[in-house]
Amino acid sequence: MTLPVGFLVELDRHTRIVDDGRALVGGFPTRLIRLTPRAQRLLTGRTLRVRDAASSLLADRLLDLGMAHPVVASLPPPTDPRCTVVVPVRDRPRQLARLLGSVGGNHPVIVVDDASSDPKAVAAVTAEHGATLVALTTNLGPAGARNAGLRLVTTPFVVFADSDIVLAPDTVPTLLRHFADPAVAMAVPRITGLPSPAPTWIERYENARSSLDLGVHPAGVRPGSPVSWASTACVVARVDALADGFDERMRVGEDVDLCWRLIEQGRRLRYEPSAEAAHEHRARLDDWLLRKAVYGTGAQPLAERHPRFIAPAVFAPWSAALLTALLAQRRWSVPVAGAVLVGVTLRIGHKVDGIQHPHQLAVRLTANGAVAALAQASALSNRHWWPLTVVGCVASRRMRRAAAVAALADIALEYRRDRAPLDPVRYGVARRLDDLAYGAGVWLSALRGRSTAALRPRITR
Repeated sequence: MTLPVGFLVELDRHTRIVDDGRALVGGFPTRLIRLTPRAQRLLTGRTLRVRDAASSLLADRLLDLGMAHPVVASLPPPTDPRCTVVVPVRDRPRQLARLLGSVGGNHPVIVVDDASSDPKAVAAVTAEHGATLVALTTNLGPAGARNAGLRLVTTPFVVFADSDIVLAPDTVPTLLRHFADPAVAMAVPRITGLPSPAPTWIERYENARSSLDLGVHPAGVRPGSPVSWASTACVVARVDALADGFDERMRVGEDVDLCWRLIEQGRRLRYEPSAEAAHEHRARLDDWLLRKAVYGTGAQPLAERHPRFIAPAVFAPWSAALLTALLAQRRWSVPVAGAVLVGVTLRIGHKVDGIQHPHQLAVRLTANGAVAALAQASALSNRHWWPLTVVGCVASRRMRRAAAVAALADIALEYRRDRAPLDPVRYGVARRLDDLAYGAGVWLSALRGRSTAALRPRITR
């Protein structure tokens, strides 16, 4: 499959043009690619437009590496943009009516009632909006309900939208443009919080820090990158790419599983933040904590299906050595950590030798790697491994010191980034409760599965 003529990509914000345009550095994982003189001429500033086979090949390569992203506004819609909206629902007639009102009458809609306690209310809303109703007598969960609707779809594209979603008018048309790339199987919008007249403090935190909100920057969805998975609370997909659809054995994490199966098949998934869908976040503390814990329980089933993708952290050998030295908090810790950083900088400098200022680039890459390693270690301490952190704090003063630094630094950095409409104290409390609930779900799933696969970090070159 090749990209069509006119397809426009732009370099990712983290991709650097070095050596007077003769090389690019970026992607996930970070790498350096050298450009031939012909390839250099294909780039116009930080953009590349497909004009022939050579430019198509280069654009395709940059997309695969995560070094560039499509400029969605420049892409044409599909030649056949017909799509069907599939809505899985259990009760929630008020939310269903709101969603169907936002869909409008441009697309056929299939509502799958997943064995509601009051099926008449769901049927009435469905009939009022002219949608097709599929009534299940047994509760199958989100995966089974979506599959029941998918089997009735006859259009080239399907839109899955949960009942607590509200679509903006341009959400689906914008996402459909990504399918100008024949390798794209799925495109997802940014999930934002649905405004409410009097949001609770948890709701305000969730509006700024929702697990479903993947940020403001476009990205390819791929494990090991900033956007490693995507929610199917709202998604547009090629029907012929979905095969059997969702794994109906999974009551949670079924969307992550589908994403990773498509990636393993060589398909692309795109995250497009310029398209938005609003989500009604949980406003009560108990509901919110339960949902976070439920998200965590999907870890072990995903580990069984995708052992290469599930690691809570991925370290290079040198970053693992750096963290070990710093966590030891001995007199030799700083000198050893410094020696590790110097050694890595020299090794990277040797690898990129031949470009201008190789050691300057090596210092920057080493610093980025060290910051990423510290961030992952902090996440392990606060989120996935917090039960071990608690035990360590009881037994060790050094552990207490490290845990306090990790927890407070995380709150300070994320509060500044998220700009949540909350004071720092309540934001910090919500941040730690978020981690505690999710981590508890991960440990519960590990105990049920009698496996530590979802808890083990991975060390890889």
